[in-house]
Amino acid sequence: MPLSFCSLASGSSGNCQFVESETTRLLVDAGMSGKYIKMSLETIDVKIESINGILVTHEHADHISGLGVLMRKYKMPLYVTIKTWEAVKLKIGEVDQNLLHLYETIDDITIGDIRVKGTRITHDAVDPLCYTFMHEGSKIGIATDLGAISDDVIEQFKDCDLLMIESNHDIEMLKVGPYPMYLKRRILSEHGHLSNEDAGYIAREIVNYGKAKNILLAHLSKENNFPDLAYETVRGILEAESIIVGKDVNLDLTYRDKVGKLYRINK
Repeated sequence: MPLSFCSLASGSSGNCQFVESETTRLLVDAGMSGKYIKMSLETIDVKIESINGILVTHEHADHISGLGVLMRKYKMPLYVTIKTWEAVKLKIGEVDQNLLHLYETIDDITIGDIRVKGTRITHDAVDPLCYTFMHEGSKIGIATDLGAISDDVIEQFKDCDLLMIESNHDIEMLKVGPYPMYLKRRILSEHGHLSNEDAGYIAREIVNYGKAKNILLAHLSKENNFPDLAYETVRGILEAESIIVGKDVNLDLTYRDKVGKLYRINK
């Protein structure tokens, strides 16, 4: 069985993604309550007890708030870089140290039958990562909470079958919105978040490479974006390059408070 993917939640109120092969089930981030994650998994017929491990992208609360509960209650192993663990451990309470798998860098590890590669990104965290997952010729990429598009990110994602990419804000909405100036500057900086236009440019590069069939827009701001605006901005950038949404690629959204579509990568 090739890889499957489902976004359980994506946004500033919490993040959790699900990746599955025939024998291995992983979560990326645990920024929702344990109860929410358990119930969300049940909607796609997955028991939380069957999860084989968790990876985290970085230490911000919307990515780790449920982590301690999952490790204590369900004995989930955690795969994390040393620097991120140092930033996480004081926020989640006591956990079984035997569940920890610590790395200087997650540049190429195998969990069950899934190969995982982490790529460092720019964000205001100690050691933030985006991830790719590979199994039997299928590849999934997850990239949120990054402030700039790097060649390394493009290189890692160009041969993904499915890419979940941050489309956090509309630049003009952010500029005229209610956020204080220091927060606007932070979001717009290279250590902040990608705009709808940024997401469109990455999507264009990935689809032009020729493999990606699914682009999912993630981490949409509640205050500085609209789902339809994010979708139409990215669609417009793709179709300006003669990439037809619905024909050449599927473009979809993820949600801050509900489970998205379950994708199975057909090879």
